Amino acid sequence: MWELTKSFRFEAAHALSGTTLGDASMEIHGHSFRAEVTIRGTPDPATGMVMDLGLLDRSMAEVQKILDHKLLNKIEALGQPTLENLSRFIWERVAHAGKLARVSVHRDSCNESCTYYGPQG
Repeated sequence: MWELTKSFRFEAAHALSGTTLGDASMEIHGHSFRAEVTIRGTPDPATGMVMDLGLLDRSMAEVQKILDHKLLNKIEALGQPTLENLSRFIWERVAHAGKLARVSVHRDSCNESCTYYGPQG
């Protein structure tokens, strides 16, 4: 079994209410994010690849365009702009590429990340 991971970066702003972080969290503020998309499988005998990474590249570029330099609170399908919702949102937009194992979103400046393993059940 193999795993391949590709990543992309995006800059975005958000405001989070209802946290213990207080007023600073509720004001609009920005972060640098890094998203990692991991696929799992065995290489196709004909191509030697688990997946044609060009297909994944296209899907990741589309979701990056949705998120980069945006106010995340305005992206209705995202919901509350948390790391949890970001990882799910990205999963849903790249899942058609197939063979997803996980999607992780990192806010390195805050030493935080969240990993989504897909819908359960």
